[in-house]
Amino acid sequence: MTKEPSQTTFQGLGHFVCLILIALLSLSSCTQASAHPEKSEIEGFLNRYFSTWSARDMDGYGACFHPTARISFVEKGGQCGAQSVTDFLHGQKLGHERSVEPMTEVPTTMKISGDRRVALAEVRWKLTKGRGIVTGTDFFTLLKTPDGWRIASLVFYND
Repeated sequence: MTKEPSQTTFQGLGHFVCLILIALLSLSSCTQASAHPEKSEIEGFLNRYFSTWSARDMDGYGACFHPTARISFVEKGGQCGAQSVTDFLHGQKLGHERSVEPMTEVPTTMKISGDRRVALAEVRWKLTKGRGIVTGTDFFTLLKTPDGWRIASLVFYND
């Protein structure tokens, strides 16, 4: 005698398949980055960071940094140099003063993750100086302070 599958077997199999599908969908959503809860505020902060630099507003630009921030530049060969925020801001001011042509830097893409205390941002940018264009990436670690978001760490490189 052969045993035919019962309707109960198909219902059990159907529930099992549904559970597998739900698990797979849950896993795929876990691997996708969810939007940061303060994404628009952070984007505004990062846009201000770039616009103050481009406007040569070193006071406004400096206000974007936490006083203990560290800034690192990664060279193409992998060497890395780090500076305090004071030294970095001084170098940025001198760079603008010595530039024959005005420089502007704009973000082209932003990826933001983290929580309400700390955010990580990967920002692609384009720097224009006369006819010259340089592109690169900034990696920010941002801290939420009573005065708003501030840069705790910046690691950047040119393409």
